[in-house]
Formats: sequence, structure tokens, C-alpha cells
Amino acid sequence: MSEIKLTNIPSMNVGKVVTQLSSAYNAVINGGLPVKTLPSVMLWGAPGIGKSQAIRQIAREIERGTGKKTVVTDVRLLLFNPIDLRGIPTSNADKTLAVWLRPQIFQMDEGDSVINILFLDEISAAPQSVQAAAYQITLDRVVGEHRLPENCIVIAAGNRTTDKSVAFKMPKALANRLLHIEVEGSFSSWRKWAVKSGINDKVLGFLSFRQNYLMCFDSSSDDLAFATPRSWEMVSNLLNHVSDDIDKMYPLISGLVSTGIAVEFRTWANVLNELPSIEDIFEGKMPPLPKSTDAMYALISAMTAYAREHKNQLSKIQSSIVYAGKMPPDFSTVLMKDYMYLEDGYKEKLMRIPEFSRWMQSKGALLNGSV
Repeated sequence: MSEIKLTNIPSMNVGKVVTQLSSAYNAVINGGLPVKTLPSVMLWGAPGIGKSQAIRQIAREIERGTGKKTVVTDVRLLLFNPIDLRGIPTSNADKTLAVWLRPQIFQMDEGDSVINILFLDEISAAPQSVQAAAYQITLDRVVGEHRLPENCIVIAAGNRTTDKSVAFKMPKALANRLLHIEVEGSFSSWRKWAVKSGINDKVLGFLSFRQNYLMCFDSSSDDLAFATPRSWEMVSNLLNHVSDDIDKMYPLISGLVSTGIAVEFRTWANVLNELPSIEDIFEGKMPPLPKSTDAMYALISAMTAYAREHKNQLSKIQSSIVYAGKMPPDFSTVLMKDYMYLEDGYKEKLMRIPEFSRWMQSKGALLNGSV
């Protein structure tokens, strides 16, 4: 059996995947068409690239675009046998025929106010017998004699066989039932999500300075710990919820992104001592700017984190924008773009601030070229 090639399918970053698919689903749903009008989707990509995160973002965009509650059912096909997808056999009422009890995971709300997403994760890691059982789900939208509800979107995801993860070649018959997209890494797309999601400012600042460390997956390496968007999110969770002391968290961070990168992260964190008081900046004071590039990235990330916590206090945001006027244009551009990412529609709030409007008039054209 020949292997499915990825050279002839589109490659998109997570943000583009979310935009393309959610806009397509919203158009179909708002147009009153059945969701099966669109084919089932297969997302390919390296471990930790953000495929699962994309599904959650698509669900939020569908809720926002249609006003319908969106429920994601995450099914790991690797954990199933073919018979599991059909359910448990039992006898009918008069005990003359075998009937199949539907698995709990396929028990979905069929109401008009709900959209279901059946997410078949790690489909490429499932044995081919299980992948074959997914034929009916992806094309006919049935599982044995059980039918998926009309309001159910089907999206699958998996690693490529070249990633040296657990992955089986996908049968051509199954591949032809799917719309294929390869998910690629993109720092700008990740940063937009990270700002909105509250990723730790130290992680955001370090990766802004060393963008190549966002995704360090190498299929030829036997290393167990390596940096990916997923592992950096885990680092952020440690710093946000356990301790923001990088020295204290260093052993755990090393186990997530590798010792070499963790050493650089810890060393870089020393530049935080160069930063002016963030509170002073938002109180309208004008402390001196740091001189080094890495410290400037750290300052931007720290200001963004503070702005996220005080985004409804526009007088504080205004003071920080005045301070940003002292920055070199490329850094102030990154900061203004981060502010616009704080929440959906926040740009409209910023436009109420005269200093932001003036910045947009004089430097807004730079936004397209910022990180």
C-alpha cells in the first residue's frame, strides 16, 4: 500500500486553519444547510504543533459566529478496537436478534441550538483495522447501525509517518473521504493566541526574542524533551499556577523543553532585573527604557500581561501607550498589536483613546510587518 503524501495538500498555520474552517462552517450553518455539506477534515502535523488547540478555537469561533452552543467530543482512536466503535451487542426484546448499544461517546445533543464536533484525534496512530472502521464515520456519518446527528461536524487529526511518532499509513480509500490540511508552525499565529490566552509573560518574552525555540521537533532525534507550542504552554502553566520563580521551576522546565533551552530561558530571565516598574508606566510615569533588545522584548511582554489584567481601566492603558511612544517603532508596533489581541473587539475600545488613534495614524502601516 502506497503512503499518503503531504506534498500536494495545503499547509497552514493554526490561525489560518481556524479562520478557514470556522468561516466555512459558519457560512453553512447560518445558511441553514446541513453541516455534512462540508467534507470531514483531516489535520496533519508534528507532535505538539497545536492541532488539538485549533479544534478548541474552531469551536469558540463557531459559537461566536452562529450563536449556537458548540460541544467537542474528543475520541482517541488509538484506544479503540474496531468493535468498540460499534458498541456492545445485546439481544432485542424478544431475544431473536442481536442489537448494538451505542457507545457513550456518540451520545450527542441533537437540538437546533447545538453544534457538535466529533474530534477523531490520533487517527494516524490507530491500527489500520480501526482506521477502516472510521470509513463510515467520515463519509457516511454512521457507526455500525448508529447514525451521527445532523448537527455533527467530523474532524480528524494525526501525526505524519515521517514524524517517527506512532503512526500507520492511512489507506487511500479513507484518505479520499477527507479534506486534508497540513498544520505548520508560525510564531505570529501562536503569539496572537498566547496573548489572548494568558500565556506567562516570561514565556512570551523569551520566545519573542528566540522565535526559533517555539518549535524544535526533530524527527531524526531521539530526545524525549523538546520545545513545541504544547510544551511551552505546560511551562506557562507551571509559572502561572505553581511558581513564577524560574530557578525553582528549572528542573521541571528542563523536563518539558530540554536542558539546553531551559538553561537559556533561565539566563534570559536575568534581564528582567533591567526592567522599569511596570506599575509606574501604567500610572503615567516615564521611567527610562531598557537598552538591550532582549530586555525590550521582556518589557513588551510584561506590559501586555499587566494590560490584560487592567484592560477595562482605559486610563492606565492610555498611560502605557504614551510611554510606548518613546519606544523604537518596531517595538511599539509589537506592543500595540498585542494590545489588540487582548480580547475580541478590543481594538474598538483602544480607538477611544486619543493616543492610540494618533499612533494608528502615524505608525499603523507598520502593523503588517511586525512579528
